[in-house]
Amino acid sequence: SVLFCDLVGFTAASDGADPEDVQAALSPYHARARVEIERFGGTVEKFIGDAVMAAFGAPVVHEDDPERAVRAGLRLLEAVEALNDQHGLDLAVRIGVATGEAVVSTGASAERGEGMLAGDVVNTAARLQSSAPVGSVVVGEATWRATRAVIDYRPLEPAVVKGKADPLPVWAAVGARSRVGEATASTATPLVGRIDEQEVLQRTFTRCVREASVQLVTIVAEPGVGKSRLVQEFSGWVDRREELIIWRQGRCLPYGDGITFWALGQLVKAQAGILDTDASKVVSQKLTHSVSTVVEDPSSVGWMVARLAPLVGLAGGESSREELFTAWRRFLEGIATGGPLVIVIEDLHWADEALLAFCDHLLQWVTGVPLMLVGTARPELFDKAPNWGAGHRNATTIGLAPLTDAETAQLVAAMLGTAVLPAATHALLLQRAGGNPLYAAEFIRMITDRGHLPATADPDQAAELGELFPESVQAIIAARLDTLSPESKGLLLDAAVIGQTFWSGAVATLAGRDETSVRTALHELSRRDYLRPARISTLAGQTEYIFGHALIAEVAYSQIPRAARATKHQAAAQWLAGVSGDDPGEQAAVIAHHYSQAHTLSVAAGSNAPGQATLEELADRAGHWHTLAAVHALALDPVAAERHYQSALDLTGSEDPQHPHLLTAIADVYRQAAGRYREAEATFERAEIEHLRHGNRAAACIATVRRSRAIMVRGRAADATRLLDHIIDELEQSPPGPELL
Repeated sequence: SVLFCDLVGFTAASDGADPEDVQAALSPYHARARVEIERFGGTVEKFIGDAVMAAFGAPVVHEDDPERAVRAGLRLLEAVEALNDQHGLDLAVRIGVATGEAVVSTGASAERGEGMLAGDVVNTAARLQSSAPVGSVVVGEATWRATRAVIDYRPLEPAVVKGKADPLPVWAAVGARSRVGEATASTATPLVGRIDEQEVLQRTFTRCVREASVQLVTIVAEPGVGKSRLVQEFSGWVDRREELIIWRQGRCLPYGDGITFWALGQLVKAQAGILDTDASKVVSQKLTHSVSTVVEDPSSVGWMVARLAPLVGLAGGESSREELFTAWRRFLEGIATGGPLVIVIEDLHWADEALLAFCDHLLQWVTGVPLMLVGTARPELFDKAPNWGAGHRNATTIGLAPLTDAETAQLVAAMLGTAVLPAATHALLLQRAGGNPLYAAEFIRMITDRGHLPATADPDQAAELGELFPESVQAIIAARLDTLSPESKGLLLDAAVIGQTFWSGAVATLAGRDETSVRTALHELSRRDYLRPARISTLAGQTEYIFGHALIAEVAYSQIPRAARATKHQAAAQWLAGVSGDDPGEQAAVIAHHYSQAHTLSVAAGSNAPGQATLEELADRAGHWHTLAAVHALALDPVAAERHYQSALDLTGSEDPQHPHLLTAIADVYRQAAGRYREAEATFERAEIEHLRHGNRAAACIATVRRSRAIMVRGRAADATRLLDHIIDELEQSPPGPELL
């Protein structure tokens, strides 16, 4: 797929202008165009004055290159608007995208004036761009057919273009509606069995659409049995349907207390096209625009935006849980009015109670729209929520059983292709796998990586292969990691420190290598099914990846020595803080997690690594980020805010002047939570005493005022009044200042 983007009217406007002024105007446009194109996996072929030509599918091929090209075009439209706001420019563009065959010269040199692509598709893309209305992305028929399931279009009048005998049918892209930020599905491992489970998902979706109702399906299984693989297969079935279906996917994180609604935030960001690196102003604009497109009553847009804001990292006012849940539900209902909405939340066993409560709220209150909620979880979910889904006629649980021996044999045969295992090895594999498809698949990959894959069923190899069988799926993953070169394995271990989702720049920082070579190595690891690239990165200019399975990340992380983990967690925290900017939002909790891990591991190791932050510095940084995370969590989940404040208190000594401020903050959380006024009163009093010990009379008075409120709520009005009178006397003896207010 080829993309052409051209500035409208720029050539005429720049006639007679100083060349340096022209270059100064074009530089931010060229830089932003390159970032957006490369973020979607495209390659900038060349800049021709004010025009940009980009290729998707050369030199690197992706299965969804047409979609990537159109999404890049839509992002370029937004980027130009942002440039106009930031630099006071008045730029406008039109974009054309064509898909077809081309001759690719991989050795072409831009310095020698050589183009990488040649063919009719290049000319067609240029002609489509010329015919496009200003401020639009116009595509040809091949692109439209390849992307109509995931991009909204409106038909245009056929375009009469030079070099074509007949007018070309063309469409203008309206918006991307499906699977933003989701990992590219890898189907390298075939799906066997699961016919009944697939039918349950398909029938539930059909019922959801037919009845315009909400439906919940929870897929429960032990690690490696195939939860994510079943979701991938369902995703493919959804994609093959003719009607427009909106697919949104989020994941619960296994770390970072207080990242309560991370998965929901991913869904909202995907719908609004928000990146984690977007400035607050841009995030606000995108969120407001997204809400205004799905809400029928314009007067409610501001109310809804204020309650969605904390999910995307913006400040929000105080709202009750009921208000938040209502606003979030109405937003999702608004999306579902445009077409059936499928929401996938992975790893529900790591979800906080508040997110599970919101899912239950959806089940009870969504009406009149087709909304299907799919969750994946390990059995531990029912330890946390024993009644999950119970009592709802619209809730279904799929318990994935291990594969039968026959199904495992079918999986092994599909992966082996023409190769054949010795009978004894085959039998032992079935026995050791115990129906776990991940074990079987990882074993085949391991012997392939080691060069032990036999061409024939040689009995003499049975003994040799038999020695390779680990006892568990974790052990087989560890054995497979050992087949990697030290450099590749090191990158995988570094990625595991960052988390199940990670970025090439972060891995390069932890590894101390240049990002270009790291991307090449990660691409090779993706080819070997250790990880998979995300369709779109949540960080501008970064390639995003997801581990192929959570167990791969867990096993890789477990192999890092404790002292090295501490150093790498610190580096991960610094990198995330650097890319998060002045308003980290929910990333504050992730950064706090990394600094806390760095501190805990350094304490356990007995010291910090040479050249790294001291234990005191790590504690200070972890406490700082826990405090920021608590402030962010307050609007969404007071319980999470309390955990963050408590973590900050645990890291801050009582002699630290910051300690009483943290006591005041956590006491405020107690005061706002029903039934905890006694705790609030006692904690405010502790804060007063510590403030006075540090000589901060004004801060002590503030804590006393808040203590009086907790006392008042408990019905002791006279005691509260006496406290306030005492404070007034104290402040009257102090110099004038804002505290008197």
